[in-house]
Amino acid sequence: MTSNSHSEPLTIWLLSPYHTGSHKAWAEGYKGHSRHDVQLFTLAGRFWKWRMQGAAVELAAQTEKLCETHPPDLILATDMTNLPAWLALVRRILPAQTRTVLYMHENQLTYPWRPGEKPDLTYAMVNWLSQLCADMVVFNTEFHQRSWFDELPNLLKHFPDYNHLEKIEEVEARSHVLPVGIDLQAESRRQISSRPPLILWNQRWEYDKRPDRFFQLLYRLEETGHNFRLALAGENFRNVPGEFEEAKTRLAHRIEHWGFLPSRSDYLALLRESDLVVSTADHEFFGISILEAVQAGVFPLLPNRLSYPELIPPDLHAACLYENEDDLYVKAVARLAMPRQAPPSLRRAVQERYSWPVVAESYDCQFSKLLKMNAAPAQ
Repeated sequence: MTSNSHSEPLTIWLLSPYHTGSHKAWAEGYKGHSRHDVQLFTLAGRFWKWRMQGAAVELAAQTEKLCETHPPDLILATDMTNLPAWLALVRRILPAQTRTVLYMHENQLTYPWRPGEKPDLTYAMVNWLSQLCADMVVFNTEFHQRSWFDELPNLLKHFPDYNHLEKIEEVEARSHVLPVGIDLQAESRRQISSRPPLILWNQRWEYDKRPDRFFQLLYRLEETGHNFRLALAGENFRNVPGEFEEAKTRLAHRIEHWGFLPSRSDYLALLRESDLVVSTADHEFFGISILEAVQAGVFPLLPNRLSYPELIPPDLHAACLYENEDDLYVKAVARLAMPRQAPPSLRRAVQERYSWPVVAESYDCQFSKLLKMNAAPAQ
């Protein structure tokens, strides 16, 4: 393979076996902003365990004919892909020099299990084996990368022999951090409303986002006489935590919106109307919904841990990050008393670091560099 110059677009096959939510937004965002030719191969975003175990067979079927006629320069697979299995299934037709990149949206080692579920190391091993065979491993935040490699030795030491702990350093050396991109929105022209401030939840309706803490904050605000309105957006699944139904009754008089908004334009309109976005999560590897809200002008209150300190410039940590539930309450009261949009400096920082044109260019350069590093010397 001859090396690709900066001006020559690569052919990139993006394997996305769990194509929904942030995975879908990421894949389509990169395809739409890359200078390379990015082709998507996807499966519906459901049955995550089956996707990690069996999606490689369907993805191989989707790609095998193209392997023969229009092979890619690079494979970009998400963490839900069993990359060794897919490579084995296409090994007879995929050119040997094709480079592979594994993008870690999340991982099954440090992702919290649902209450009552017994951890299954099978899926963490799929992640690890995929990293071993990838030419480059990409994490969406430094926090994610650090938490994975901190916990990985404990996973491998769990097994009786041949655990190859020395491989960890090798994989870490070829790992990078490249964030998820977000779509830029036009400057919000909204004025501070005479109506009570609108508090927004725009994350998944799942246990790891700790909706119990969020609703306890709202109950405390109500009990102490603070006025607000409430909007609940974000994806919800079959096993919705019970806290949502309780809150729907207790806070019915405050609810402006309840439920997932499938229309992108409707969702963005809700962001522009919101005053305060709150996270109470126990788990967050990135935080795309928070960045979308901030970019639309919503003021964030986020825990001072997980990936959040990376998303917020250090000089704004004191205003936007809280230490505990009492600190969150105090900061929420202040924001309800004096509603304000996200500071202009915060919006600029988000745009300069996370807008898709900026992020896609970083991806493009890294992938071109990978091919140049691995190109066979000219004869």
